[in-house]
Amino acid sequence: MPRMTAHRTAVLTAAAASPLLLGVWAAGPAQAHGAPTNPVSRVVACSPEGGERTGTAACKAAVAANGAPFTAWDNLRVANVNGRDRQTIPDGELCSGGLPAYKGLDLARSDWPSTRLTPGSTLNMKYVSTIPHTGTFRFYLTTSGYDPTKPLTWSDLPERPFAEVTDPALKDGAYRLSAKLPSDRTGRHVLYTVWQNSSTPDTYYSCSDVVFPEAKAPAAPPATKTPAASKPPASAKATSPTPTPSAPAPATTAAQARSTAPDSAPVASTGDADSGPSAPTLAGGAAAVLVLTGGAALVLRLRRR
Repeated sequence: MPRMTAHRTAVLTAAAASPLLLGVWAAGPAQAHGAPTNPVSRVVACSPEGGERTGTAACKAAVAANGAPFTAWDNLRVANVNGRDRQTIPDGELCSGGLPAYKGLDLARSDWPSTRLTPGSTLNMKYVSTIPHTGTFRFYLTTSGYDPTKPLTWSDLPERPFAEVTDPALKDGAYRLSAKLPSDRTGRHVLYTVWQNSSTPDTYYSCSDVVFPEAKAPAAPPATKTPAASKPPASAKATSPTPTPSAPAPATTAAQARSTAPDSAPVASTGDADSGPSAPTLAGGAAAVLVLTGGAALVLRLRRR
């Protein structure tokens, strides 16, 4: 079998000599190894234990490409990698670990069963395993701009994991791992988990499809309204504008008329008809009386002589 691990080869060799041991090995994978169940990995989702996810179009296509169901969903492991993941696992085969028995997991699709996550939140992973192993879990998240319709390659992942957890405790048949997620992802991504054992020569690989909320478009600024003319408060008193002094009207009094008329020119009266004679009329009459009186006195003197 191509790329068969050294561990499985040894077990098969021993099993050939003992049918009883072969039965133990056949039951072994479901008890001895592991894979993420939350966020659900592709191999778990499309396995006979995947529930309703098994009937999705992506899982049906994966099983068809595989040529067999993913019964050994917890046995996706490669021996003697020793941290040389990028040199050992080929591009386009990251989800299968390069193992032909899991090649259906490498299909480039955007409809794999997925788990919704929130960017910048805490990832709480449940990694099922029934036999404890020591080792380190490394978490990678595909970079911004990842295209799920293309095969997953190492260039889709950062050089360094966003988190690592070493030697966690196995409780109730699972490792429970926590890590802070990157805060700049939107849309569909792959959470790639590498579990490098230190108690065995094996390294486990898994792809969990996750979806982050799409970025919201910035809201358009509100339309600017022209402010309406403010009305004075009801209690405010209206104020009249200060009148502008007007030019004086042309002089029409008798005194102004006399100052501009020649001495011999008659002066029109400006008094009312019922107000009696004006001052010029009285002055003229007095002058006439004096003339007459003077003339009479002169006549009397001449007669006496």
